Amino acid sequence: MITPVSSSIARTKGGGMFRTADGKNLFVTFALVTTLFLLWGFCNGMIDILNKHFQNTLHINKFQSGFVQFANYIAYFLMAIPAGMIARKFGYKGGIIYGLVLIAAGAFWFIPATSIGTYWAFLTGLFILAAGMTCLETIANPYTTVLGATEHGATRINMAQSCNGIGWILGPIVGGHFVFSGGTTADANAGLYIPYLGVGIVVAVLIVVFAMAYVPDLHAEEEVKTEAEGKGTKPLWQRWHFTFGVAAQFLYVAAQTGIFSFFINYVVENDHTVTEQKASYWLGAIGFVLFLAGRVCGSAVISQFKPQRVLTIYAILCAVLTAMAMGGGQLGLIGIFGTFFFMSIMFPTIFALGIRGLGEHTKLASSLIVMSIVGGAIAPPLMGYIADRTSMRVGFAVPLICFGFIALYGMIWQKLENKDSEV
Repeated sequence: MITPVSSSIARTKGGGMFRTADGKNLFVTFALVTTLFLLWGFCNGMIDILNKHFQNTLHINKFQSGFVQFANYIAYFLMAIPAGMIARKFGYKGGIIYGLVLIAAGAFWFIPATSIGTYWAFLTGLFILAAGMTCLETIANPYTTVLGATEHGATRINMAQSCNGIGWILGPIVGGHFVFSGGTTADANAGLYIPYLGVGIVVAVLIVVFAMAYVPDLHAEEEVKTEAEGKGTKPLWQRWHFTFGVAAQFLYVAAQTGIFSFFINYVVENDHTVTEQKASYWLGAIGFVLFLAGRVCGSAVISQFKPQRVLTIYAILCAVLTAMAMGGGQLGLIGIFGTFFFMSIMFPTIFALGIRGLGEHTKLASSLIVMSIVGGAIAPPLMGYIADRTSMRVGFAVPLICFGFIALYGMIWQKLENKDSEV
């Protein structure tokens, strides 16, 4: 969605990791942008502890608590295309600042929300926060790929995504300390604004920093050339490796969000000796550490093997581990932790496979794949509905089905891509 202009083309070939061919060193810019990955990882990590918290304090069931994720991920669906349009009009810097302003507004909204004390008030804050995170995610992911030589683009985005993983680790640990330490009554929501107040203050500082920082509008040279030449043999909707990729990404985010959201519910129901606060620490200190480790190890594996094959094997393993989780007990706990490790590479891998070879369609395709994150809005209410009528373990049938489709996508990707390459 971001249309490059000739004056802002990054002459990246022949440069280094953070240096362009014309000698510009963009490491400081990259470091600043990387803080955004840490920020939205932290915010997303805090969201995943709120399901159980609101079940306790507002006396809602699991189906209703699933709307925490609905409010978050529906914003991705609604804001992905507008975020691209904002960046197109105001540039990367303007788009980033716009996203940060939305995050600050959402974070500070939690102060009056705690006084209002109703579920819709908290969901409103989460929606505004997510709208800002959508802007950052839509802009920052492709931007990291042009902050230096083209051939190092994948390495840079993996480095940035690692910081995102650190944010996921810290979110439930820090948030759980404030959220679950206040008891289980409605009054326990009174302190919910504290971690979000901290987020708002940090984001306010980042707004000032980015306003003063050097954040050039750069676009990959070969991408500009492809668009200028008007290449592309088929309409986007007829490129089946892309359309199936959108479906796979939808289902992946559904599976990931469902597992993250109901992790605490699963643990405390599976082992009654574990407190909710302890489970929130496990989510950050074990679950998201495994998620980060899986991303680092998975990146190394993908560098040696075809990504579609790695995706297939990892999805099959996740399906098996989810089935183990449905069985419960210690083996079930091992299974649910194992999914954190093996699903960690799926989002960037599906993203890369989905947009490969799309030429002039790449920017629109990227925005549409970001929109498919709305899958995270669907799975938690569905899992909660199933859990309310049966058990939390049975609810994990939803991510099990999702991983099955992702495995199928990995298996048939090469055939789809070959077909799409035919003129």
